[in-house]
Amino acid sequence: MKSRFLLPLVIAGALAPFCASAHKAWLLPSQTVIAGENAWVTVDAAVSNDLFYFNHVPLPLARLTVTAPDGTPAEAANGATGKFRTVFDVELKQEGTYRIAMVNAGLSASWEEDGKPKRWRGTPATFATEVPKDAKNLQVSQSLGRVETFVTRGSPNTTALKASGEGLELVPVTHPNDLFAGESATFALQIDGKPAAGLEIEIVRGGTRYRNAQDEIKVKTGADGRFSVTWPEAGMYWLETTSEDARTSLPQAKQRRLSYVATFEVLPQ
Repeated sequence: MKSRFLLPLVIAGALAPFCASAHKAWLLPSQTVIAGENAWVTVDAAVSNDLFYFNHVPLPLARLTVTAPDGTPAEAANGATGKFRTVFDVELKQEGTYRIAMVNAGLSASWEEDGKPKRWRGTPATFATEVPKDAKNLQVSQSLGRVETFVTRGSPNTTALKASGEGLELVPVTHPNDLFAGESATFALQIDGKPAAGLEIEIVRGGTRYRNAQDEIKVKTGADGRFSVTWPEAGMYWLETTSEDARTSLPQAKQRRLSYVATFEVLPQ
């Protein structure tokens, strides 16, 4: 079952690619590697100033999708949204790796009406009815953003990690639940199923509230879309990258903005 929550425009704006704000969107599981039967994880979902502290706004998770190790949809349970965060549980009924993701897809438009600026956010289905056909100085952009994390019960597998071929996606070379301090991990980024070369990636360890510097790690994808990172220490890490192109699915949109965010747990040796 897929969870469906309403997504306020403020959250949609916070998740839009190339947002000038320092706010970071994230999903944070209670743990990422679990053994035994009757396994559950609790996930926090928020947009915050500090990683991973919920001090800005919650993520209502309009399009939460949990993919089970066999590739089928899995259930999210006990969803609740408070002032600063949303919380939900996932029961890990199968052995293997789960993908927990939220995809934010939509359109934004701006135009002039009676000499005043107008702004709109929505979907291709509502664009035709909510944006005037004769809008003056109409500017339309399309966005597709993915925020996700990975959790494994027992032995890891990769069925749920298969890319959809749409938008900006991460394809693991190193399994995302097999990360250790002091070791190097390799991943690949794809755009619409093809290697994404030259993308700049920012990786930040959690706990930024209690240190003076972000201590970010910056890497760049090669011609094959791959990049590697050596984890300096154990902890939860946040990864983000963005891209922009003109491959829109709506004729009126001249620009497509893509973003990708993931949370990884790096374990001690």
